[in-house]
Amino acid sequence: MNQNFTIRLIEAGDNAKVASIIRQVMTEFDCTGEGYSINDAEVDSMYENYPTEISRFYVVTRDTAVLGCGGFAPLKGGDEDTCELKKMYFLEEARGKGMGRKLLESCLEAAKSLGYHRMYLETVERMTDANILYQKMGFKKLCGTLGNTGHGTCDTFYARDL
Repeated sequence: MNQNFTIRLIEAGDNAKVASIIRQVMTEFDCTGEGYSINDAEVDSMYENYPTEISRFYVVTRDTAVLGCGGFAPLKGGDEDTCELKKMYFLEEARGKGMGRKLLESCLEAAKSLGYHRMYLETVERMTDANILYQKMGFKKLCGTLGNTGHGTCDTFYARDL
């Protein structure tokens, strides 16, 4: 792992770069139509949409460049014990460096400390490296969705107890 990478909470000044990362990576994996999180209203204002009393959103940086992001929030339409892993994406130059695992570990630890008992996530099968990571980190594949995220075009669903 490259020791120049750091994980920190999102700041208001990160919004534009985070939105750019989300849009770039989702486009790379052909996740651009209706029913994908690329179209969520929060994409342009992630800082404002993740209040720290119920959620966290992080950025992964190298030097001053934001190269990845991800966080969690209460699962919309779910029970109060379940949070959702949200918008975990990395630019190509940050992939394969172990930062996905470190960011996911940060999310799991923080979610547990906020009182959540389960983390849920939605993805697509073609994001193969992400699917491998989720399974290695103890997420179990589900037959269908939980909650009401509005991401009806996702085809792969996982949950993990915290």
